[in-house]
Amino acid sequence: MISLFTGDNDFEIREVLGDLRRSFDGAVEKVDGGDLTIAQLPDLLMGVSLFAPTRLVIIEGISTNTALWEKLPEWLPRISEEIHVVFVDAKPDKRTTSYKALKSIADVKEFPAWSERDYAKAEQWLQQRANAQGVSIDSRVVRHIVQRVGLNQWQLASALDTIALLDTITTETIDGIIPAALSENVFQLFETALEGKRGEVSRMITILAVQEDPYALFALLSSQATSLAAVAFKEEGSDPVKDFALHPFVATKLTRQAGRLGQAKVAEVLQHFAKADADLKRSRGEPWVVLEKLLLSFS
Repeated sequence: MISLFTGDNDFEIREVLGDLRRSFDGAVEKVDGGDLTIAQLPDLLMGVSLFAPTRLVIIEGISTNTALWEKLPEWLPRISEEIHVVFVDAKPDKRTTSYKALKSIADVKEFPAWSERDYAKAEQWLQQRANAQGVSIDSRVVRHIVQRVGLNQWQLASALDTIALLDTITTETIDGIIPAALSENVFQLFETALEGKRGEVSRMITILAVQEDPYALFALLSSQATSLAAVAFKEEGSDPVKDFALHPFVATKLTRQAGRLGQAKVAEVLQHFAKADADLKRSRGEPWVVLEKLLLSFS
């Protein structure tokens, strides 16, 4: 049997591989495809023994090994029926002959990373994982965890393991022990700037400057500004939550801000972002100074 696991969601791939290894009744081998040589393939893909009549062979990143990847179509038909080979490749080139040959005979499973459209999916997943671990949390707390941590499953699983040790699980206790994701901090920063809290904006910038990349922060802030414009200038019958994949919680808060500011002020905010973007691209000032100046310009 031949399987192919692809996609950026390495958490789900690791989970599935773990389940596969635990349920497999036979020898399990894991190899780095980037280090393999053609001389190793016969024993790896065709060899069986009295001591291991069935084998599970997990090969990671074989597409990074150009010489071997090009030869793969010749070896696929030779794989022994007693061997289950799982190719794990995050981003194989789907245009290549090797990928097409592999896809034609393999059981292909794709594991895409979660996007902004997957908040509901993340909440459902976290609730199911909590139930499986015997951790009692209600839907409101689950939603708060996802909003605070973000959509990274490694971080969500880690957060769940941490709060499982608490005697009482509330949003307050969660905020006390679970660090907020950058996206959560950015939304708070943007909202604080829109509300005119200049001192708080400067304080938050000082903290973020110690641990974050200014360009990544600007990209996230720009996304928030775009979302604000989407709700401020929405046409009758349009749905920014669906059209721009906004989280309902974020959309509700931004809608309130847009109503308070009005379209003229929102347009002014976008102009400030355009100027900051040009300043960053032309290196007109230290990046963190540019960001603080941007946020204070409409505070």
